[in-house]
Amino acid sequence: MAQYEYGERIGKTARISPGCSALIYDPTREKILLTRRTDNNRWCLPGGRMDPGESIEETCVREVWEETGLHIKVVRLLGIYSSPHFIIKYADGNRWQILSASFLAEVTGGELGLSDETTEAGYFTIEEIEGMDVMDSHLIRIKDALAHPEGGLFK
Repeated sequence: MAQYEYGERIGKTARISPGCSALIYDPTREKILLTRRTDNNRWCLPGGRMDPGESIEETCVREVWEETGLHIKVVRLLGIYSSPHFIIKYADGNRWQILSASFLAEVTGGELGLSDETTEAGYFTIEEIEGMDVMDSHLIRIKDALAHPEGGLFK
């Protein structure tokens, strides 16, 4: 299971992992898609690590499909997140500072479902999300997207 560590410039102790997350609204644009992770049982935006040989947009499309069964198109960049004060430590000892692009995306097809990485998936209002156990870094991305829907954030 992944552990989260915080500290002044703790990122110096880790390797950098590029990845992304997708903010996807339901058709009414009142609810946001979240998935519950199998590794830590917490809620998050769909997304994940970039594989060698793919673009960050391709990463977003692949990760959303793998985790939810939905086909998407990336609409625009909402923000880049790269805090040097936060790392993820995995059971195998790997420590990662996350460099993540947060995208606004739209569903183009597929059917919402689960994967070996997710135990639940659904659309939730911000009021519901605030009462859920959402990963800290993803809650920040959601609140930033709602406060700055035009995007362009760097944190």
